[in-house]
This record gives sequence, C-alpha cells and structure tokens, in this order.
Amino acid sequence: MSKVLYVPSTNLIGRGCLTEVGPFLEELGFTKALVVTDKFLNKRGIVKRVLDQLAKAEIEYIVYDEVKPNPTTKNVHDGVAVFKDNTCDFIISVGGGSPQDAAKGIGLVVTNEGNVRDFEGVNKTKHKAIPTIAINTTAGTSAEYTINYVITDEEREVKMVMVDKNSLVTVTVNDPELMVDKPADLTAATGMDALTHAIEAIVTPGAYPITDATALAAVELIFNYLPRAVKDGHDIEAREQMVYVMFLGGVAFNNAGLGYVHAMAHQLGGVYDLPHGVCNAMLLPIVERENAKRNPKKFRAIAKACGVDISDKTDEQCATHVIEAIKMLSEEVGIPSKLSELGVDTVDLDKLANNAMKDACAPGNPFQPTKEEVIAMFKEIL
Repeated sequence: MSKVLYVPSTNLIGRGCLTEVGPFLEELGFTKALVVTDKFLNKRGIVKRVLDQLAKAEIEYIVYDEVKPNPTTKNVHDGVAVFKDNTCDFIISVGGGSPQDAAKGIGLVVTNEGNVRDFEGVNKTKHKAIPTIAINTTAGTSAEYTINYVITDEEREVKMVMVDKNSLVTVTVNDPELMVDKPADLTAATGMDALTHAIEAIVTPGAYPITDATALAAVELIFNYLPRAVKDGHDIEAREQMVYVMFLGGVAFNNAGLGYVHAMAHQLGGVYDLPHGVCNAMLLPIVERENAKRNPKKFRAIAKACGVDISDKTDEQCATHVIEAIKMLSEEVGIPSKLSELGVDTVDLDKLANNAMKDACAPGNPFQPTKEEVIAMFKEIL
C-alpha cells in the first residue's frame, strides 16, 4: 500500500535559527504579516524578538495576541477580521500549540471562507491556507509540523479536531533559545504531550517503518532529556534535543495517526479548559495498558527505547515496563495524576465518553472501546 508523507517544505531547527527567518521571508516575497500569538508571549518579549527580524527584513506586520490556551472559534474569526482589515498577505504564528492551531484556522478561513466549524473532520477544505511561517516556543505539541489542528467550539463545549492537508505550514522555526525561560510545568506538560504523540503513533494500525523509526527515536530522547529540561530550563542541550523530539514525533503522528489518549484528552480540554499535555500524560498509561492487552508486540520496541533490557523479557513484560516507565517519568517531571489536583472534582462522564468516541483521533486506536470502557478509563483519573 502506498503512503503519503506530510512534512512542511522548509524546517529551521537548532540554536539561533530565528535569525535566519528574515532572509527566507525576503526570498518568498511577502510584504505584510499577521502575527498570531498570545498576550503572555507578547508581554514576555518573545514576540518582539520575532518582530525585530521582520524589521530587519523591512516587512510590515500587525499583531493579533488574543489567542487563548485552548483557542476558540472566536479567536479564529477575530483573527480573520484583523488579517483582512489590514490587507495582510501571510501569517506568522508565534507560540506553542494554541497560536499554531489558531493560525491554521485563520489561514484556512481566509482562503476558503465560511465558518471554521465547517472544517471539523478530515480534509474538509478545498484551498490551501494562507502561507504561514510557524515559529514555535514550546517543545512538545508539534502543531507547527502537522496537518492537524484543534479549535474549541465554545457553544458545544467540544474541541473540534481538524485533519487537513491544506493546513500544512510553509516554514517552521524551532529555536531552543526561545524556550529557555519556559516554566518547568509547561516544559513537563508539552514534553509528555510529545511522548503521547510518539507512543500513540507506534501502536496505531496506521504506523509504518518511517513513522516507527521517528517515533522510537523521539521516545528515547524524551526519557533522556525531558527531566533535564524540566529541572533546568537553561540547559540548552536538553532544550535542543527536545526540539528534535518535536520534529521526530510530529513526522510520526502526522502520518500514522493518534488514538484514544488524544480522543479523551480533547474532551477534558474542551469542557473544563484543562492543559492538553497534562490531560494526555494522565491518560497515557491507562489507555496504553488497555492497548497492550490487545497487542503487546508493539510495546517491545517502545520498552527498548525507554532503556529497558528486553533480551530476556516477553512482549507482555515489555508492555508492563513501558506503562511503569510512563508513570515514573510523569511523577519525576511533576505531572498531576488526578483531575482533582487541577480543580475538577466532578465530571459528566456520559458527555465525555460520547464525545471521545466521536473524536477524529479515536479510529486510530488499536481497538475501539465500548462506552462503558471509556467511562471506566476516565474514572481512573477522578
């Protein structure tokens, strides 16, 4: 069976690569950017470092910094209005997954018109998004690399998952020097998000040799470098290795798919506005324990990437080691284990389960749980 590998055409990676953005923009011939970001990054001076590069290249810009941690349909359509009102011709997204996802939604609405709600699902647009330069500031979501984006529908309290080849950005920029001041909890959450991407990409039936290779490399790097990055945000080697993790994991899940960890985590974020990476981390060992019961062979290679000596172990034993390694890493980097630690004491289990089963990531799981099984998994983090 043939495969299609989706990766942005140009990817700047490594220390100091932000300074290379200006020359690229000059070559592409853009004249005015809509800079999509959030207020936190704007106040912290990260956005200014990007704007300085635009000034050097003599490129005009307008900043839209209203993006929320879980970007909403309003964020998207407000951004579209700013883009059109200021006659911009391209987008620069600055931030982690939220600004990246919002920028994709804005870029697609500009070229396709309509409402971003119409794009929920797989490949629902006809035209490529406005050219976008994705400048990333966290190591984990891989949103800048992928054809996926997630927008919260405030009315339905649902995180809409869009998988759309037309959302692929033009250039990605991952400079670890933009990440050194990120708080430890954000570093931990995004790093565990990256681990979730890699492991789900390995166990999904959509995996193939290229995605397996990149995902397994990402797993190994995460176990070696995430604790270091959390412990010391100025450990530039650890930050840079986590940047490579993001690319490797992004290639993997962008082309193999995800599963029920994401399907369930999306619902927690959509209803209770919780951090996506933290929700993934809490659910990852629970969902993978159930996946391992159905297909333990997939976990042998993961165990080796986690640093386990697999020579004398069965597939089932390897799977057990993987689940324990995930739990230990989560605890080491300070991830909560229960929703109550995030201020959520009661949840609508029926609503969460029903929406998870309809999530675009659900079909990628190795098995399809019943509603009762989904509810049981949610209950484990209450």
